[in-house]
Amino acid sequence: MAPRVLPLPRQRSFLPPSVRNPFAHPRRLSAADKLRTILLGIILLPLRTICIVIILLLAWVFASIATFRHPRKGSVPLKGWRRTMIRRALSCLTRTVFFVMGFRVKVKGKIAGPLEAPIFVAAPHSSFFDAIVSALTGMPSMVSRAENLSAPLFGTILSSLQPVSVSRQDPDSRKNTVTEITNRAMSGGQWPQILIFPEGTCTNRSCLITFKQGAFIPRVPVQPVLLRYPNKLDTVTWTWQGYSFKELCVMTLCQPFTRVEVEFLPVHVPTEEEKKDPILFANRVRETMASALNVPVTDHTFEDCRLMISAGQLTLPMEAGLVEFTKISKKLNLKWNHVREQLDTFAAIASASKGGRIGIEEFAEYLKLPVSDVLKELFLLFDRNGDGTIDFREYVIGLSILCNPANTEETIQMAFKLFDMDDDGTITEDEFACIIQSALGLPELDVSQLFKEIDADETGKLSYDEFKDFALKHPEYAKLFTTYLELQRYQLNMAEEDDFECPEANDAPARKSTGPGSETTAIARNKAHPDGNEDDNSSTSDKKDD
Repeated sequence: MAPRVLPLPRQRSFLPPSVRNPFAHPRRLSAADKLRTILLGIILLPLRTICIVIILLLAWVFASIATFRHPRKGSVPLKGWRRTMIRRALSCLTRTVFFVMGFRVKVKGKIAGPLEAPIFVAAPHSSFFDAIVSALTGMPSMVSRAENLSAPLFGTILSSLQPVSVSRQDPDSRKNTVTEITNRAMSGGQWPQILIFPEGTCTNRSCLITFKQGAFIPRVPVQPVLLRYPNKLDTVTWTWQGYSFKELCVMTLCQPFTRVEVEFLPVHVPTEEEKKDPILFANRVRETMASALNVPVTDHTFEDCRLMISAGQLTLPMEAGLVEFTKISKKLNLKWNHVREQLDTFAAIASASKGGRIGIEEFAEYLKLPVSDVLKELFLLFDRNGDGTIDFREYVIGLSILCNPANTEETIQMAFKLFDMDDDGTITEDEFACIIQSALGLPELDVSQLFKEIDADETGKLSYDEFKDFALKHPEYAKLFTTYLELQRYQLNMAEEDDFECPEANDAPARKSTGPGSETTAIARNKAHPDGNEDDNSSTSDKKDD
């Protein structure tokens, strides 16, 4: 069978992102860098560590005094001398800590006041050292996990900033957090400003990932804050793949100095359209910040990090789990758990390959079918970029667009009837082989292994329930079956055109038989079109007469 040339339109919105993995930071310390770090660290590390501990103890004292006997901690804002102490003392001490660590800070732009911009949105978020923004903006409130408030020493300091706490145990935590941010942002300056890192996780600063909506739902003006670390040796980037927290702290403390640039952009006042649509508001602020940083934007989120970790646990390359979850879930109506299950299946298929991608051989082995023209067509539909392999992102899109829509109850019933040639309600191995061999154009194909896998009760016959259960668990076969039906209709239409052009040869093709494959095709065609060819021809003639 000659392969057909199928048009494969690709939606631009499903094209791969410009930055493949924003959550990885390779280890790039040369031998000279390591030697210099060790030599400097012998002197700098102990001295800086002692100074930092002393400053933190002082900060703890001021934080304890400011919050001493404060009624309903966190429920009402600190006012008067308490708030002044936090703004001046803690801000000064935080700046001192960063100076002792070797940070040289360059500030650009004008910092907006509480009434002008109740919320700061800072990006790209790439390090725990991004907290320098807090010292520059007068110690605003932040969003923090509730567990951090109970940490010794640091918890007291954090509590004095009156953060918006998030509890992972509370199912309503997200809703309550958004409500609290909104109430504070619209308090008319009674509460301190709020500093939010809208990306929600750390990246390598190569792009801006999806902004979460929490900072934009209150519909108040926000001030974008840009962070840059223009250093030859990067010892601050903290990502999911790369140096650990302790390693970065030690390496940074061992450097003579570390440069950081903080730029405050003009306040973004939302339009009426943006007030009605927080997603639009967030995207426009992100575009403004990306343009100033001269970096692209992608639709990665924290959920991609979770998938990336799961991919690593399944012995796949960690970047294999990156699918731009926000875009995929929104356009294809997918839930994270469903995508995670698909990752398990993908890992099982790609386990024999290198690089976490599926080739045509692995695809055929998973389907327990030989490489054929029909199978190559199906593979080509999955392979969106035409590189001869299927990555996890292409696999998820392919299942959602190609296979799941085709894997309906109606399609499964049609397929079962097609296989059940004698209409006895079951499918024998011979009936099963007959259609599969015809579909793939391989009359000598052995399908016994595939048949046994479907035959769960080992009776030698397939019931409809067994057939349906297998079809639902393996939606790839649905597209294979519909492709076969399309081919049958294509061949039928071609035959009808030939009959119309050459009426004297009408009966010849029907009587001609070249082997089992041709005979099977005739049977399959009648099953797929129950009215038969003669009825189709008469129907066509009637329409022409009308």
